Amino acid sequence: MIDNVAHFFRTVTAIVRKDFQAELRSRELVGSMALFTLLSIFIFSFALELNRDVRQEVVSGVLWVTLVFASILGLNRSMAQEREQANMDALLIAPVSRVAIYAGKLTGNLIFTVLVGLILLPVMTVLYDVSLFRVGLALTLIGGVLGLSAIGTLLSAMTAQTRARETLLPIVLLPAALPLVVIVVGATNDVLLGDGVGGWLAALLVIDTIYLTLGALLFEYTGED
Repeated sequence: MIDNVAHFFRTVTAIVRKDFQAELRSRELVGSMALFTLLSIFIFSFALELNRDVRQEVVSGVLWVTLVFASILGLNRSMAQEREQANMDALLIAPVSRVAIYAGKLTGNLIFTVLVGLILLPVMTVLYDVSLFRVGLALTLIGGVLGLSAIGTLLSAMTAQTRARETLLPIVLLPAALPLVVIVVGATNDVLLGDGVGGWLAALLVIDTIYLTLGALLFEYTGED
């Protein structure tokens, strides 16, 4: 039992390390995601030349729309790298648990998206004249990115074998992630208004658990014809 758990975490760590080493060499994934987020929020900022009160009302939507599409960009780019180097095929035929593979890929996607979020927050704080450095928002950000990475990792692996994978991923991911987006936007709004977010965080925990469970159960069938 202990050996199995140790082997599981060694596999997860090895996959995360591999993804980080690949990113350090290419600097494509986080770089493209960060560039996309910065361009997006600048465009939104100039398009929404509104007063401070109205900006506060739209900032939560801008934040999460930007993060969701940046995550899709990152997931597509990550899977493209795996296909080019045949890494995913090698992982799927390796004598390791597919749940461990899923956990490793999820962890890498989670970390990369959180890094992009950390770049996004200070820039949005300046552009939208609203403080985003709050405990409630930090919890919402981590929980939201976790859920997004959980369902995104599963669906990106499932669509990787299709010809229209770059187009298909957003088509299947956006409807699947809609409940999550509703929750995190609502939680972010309440944080900015100074209201309690306990109910939103409880709902976020439930949806994250559902996505993680689905990912662990269904990743077993990725790569099969």
